[in-house]
Amino acid sequence: MASEKEIRRERFLNVFPKLVEELNASLLAYDMPKEARDWYAHSLNYNTPGGKLNRGLSVVDTYAILSNKTVEQLGQEEYEKVAILGWCIELLQAYFLVADDMMDKSITRRGQPCWYKVPEVGEIAINDAFMLEAAIYKLLKSHFRNEKYYIDITELFHEVTFQTELGQLMDLITAPEDKVDLSKFSLKKHSFIVTFKTAYYSFYLPVALAMYVAGITDEKDLKQARDVLIPLGEYFQIQDDYLDCFGTPEQIGKIGTDIQDNKCSWVINKALELASAEQRKTLDENYGKKDSVAEAKCKKIFNDLKIEQLYHEYEESIAKDLKAKISQVDESRGFKADVLTAFLNKVYKRSK
Repeated sequence: MASEKEIRRERFLNVFPKLVEELNASLLAYDMPKEARDWYAHSLNYNTPGGKLNRGLSVVDTYAILSNKTVEQLGQEEYEKVAILGWCIELLQAYFLVADDMMDKSITRRGQPCWYKVPEVGEIAINDAFMLEAAIYKLLKSHFRNEKYYIDITELFHEVTFQTELGQLMDLITAPEDKVDLSKFSLKKHSFIVTFKTAYYSFYLPVALAMYVAGITDEKDLKQARDVLIPLGEYFQIQDDYLDCFGTPEQIGKIGTDIQDNKCSWVINKALELASAEQRKTLDENYGKKDSVAEAKCKKIFNDLKIEQLYHEYEESIAKDLKAKISQVDESRGFKADVLTAFLNKVYKRSK
């Protein structure tokens, strides 16, 4: 029997084919030939629904909490409205990933070839990425144009997209895969990269969208959400960095590659902060090399510096801080601390 999580995921997935149909109808209105419409539909279906869908589902979950309902109690029309916003975030994610995979020269994504690696796609993927982003604004216009918060959510998507691109730029110029320079790394840069590249669109955006639909739009409430969700997003990425280095493939479902890929991760930045001159020299000579022996030398230093223990201390400290912030949330205008607790519970001590 399907779990509640699977049923919720299925209901969310059922909305997507209607959106593909609607977007394709807009191409038809421009007299686009069938081969172009088929290409767009293929790109939408290949790149958008294949992941965990956490960001999109979070819009629905958050809206339900703010409405004092369970997800199952949301009527179909009400459900579809928030699910469409969820799919707009998944389209944003798809746009980022198609472009990111080309920049990183990645081979696979979500267990299948990256879109640009699909036969006959190649560099057409650049235009396909633009069209995935454009789909967001087509859907916002057709479903939300008459809502008083239409301009707010449109501007929110533009702002968060720009913030994510700033994070990506900082990442690309700090840690190019083919040119290792650890002097460019720092915990401050790492914090900027992960806050802008991950926290805004993965944590703040889903909640802010649900808040607008629920009519909770006071800047004080948006700030209450931001003040917890941005550091929580940073914690999530630090956790990811930790798991990439110290998690087993069985546990995290992949082989960690951050060391060989010259990633500006929390682990290396923490090590650089603590390393002796001799350890620093070893890291300079071995980090970012496509070589398992070099990787093992880096890992030995991480172990000698007790990075794993320092991560667990950080995790307890940030969780304590976030719980304290959540306990101070002012619910007088309709915002609910439960929204933030639900996010923290998904992240705290996760192991994959």
